[in-house]
Amino acid sequence: MHQASAISPADHGVKGDTRYRAILLFGAPGSGKGTQGRLLGATPGFFHCACGDVFRALDVQSPLGREFMDYSTRGELVPDELTVSLWQKRLTDHVEDSAFQPNDQLLVLDGIPRNSAQARMMATFIDVVLVLHLRCADLSVLEERLGRRAAEEKRPDDHSAEIVRRRLAVFEAESLGVLDCYPRSLVKSVDASAPPGEVLAEILGHILNTGGLPSPSPR
Repeated sequence: MHQASAISPADHGVKGDTRYRAILLFGAPGSGKGTQGRLLGATPGFFHCACGDVFRALDVQSPLGREFMDYSTRGELVPDELTVSLWQKRLTDHVEDSAFQPNDQLLVLDGIPRNSAQARMMATFIDVVLVLHLRCADLSVLEERLGRRAAEEKRPDDHSAEIVRRRLAVFEAESLGVLDCYPRSLVKSVDASAPPGEVLAEILGHILNTGGLPSPSPR
């Protein structure tokens, strides 16, 4: 059950509404977060930032890249401080080059935060207005999706059934607590086993029910 006590910016010394307004796409590996994030990101008023893309953009020969690969190829989560630091730097770069315009766009995150510690670190930077929990009761569907994705995209983080099962187990053990960090009213369940178009329609329905895009902030 989701706890009523939410993360508060006041707990992190944030004064006023200075954080980026954000929607979280949350779900197990293979639940379709990336697909839905890209679809929303192609829609005016939204900016998609995927944590996985941040990692995959790393030079695997660099120290940070080697550190990431060491965890990823074992199906383990990258340490929280490293994850949040890389994400924050990438997002700052997007703001500086005007790719992300926070006054006019709603940030769509997938793959981050992955646990409650990351959620609390990120409360300094984001104001979560909606959490979309992409759920799939049949784990074999997720395993099949991840295996197909690994073959198509040559992704080392999904290259064996053993690692796929490990990633799903890690999600169950460490990531579900993220939902307890936000008010129950913000968390909406979405059937991730449906075709992508149907999933997107359900997601957009939840967004519209929250009032759609917030009004642009004063410049």
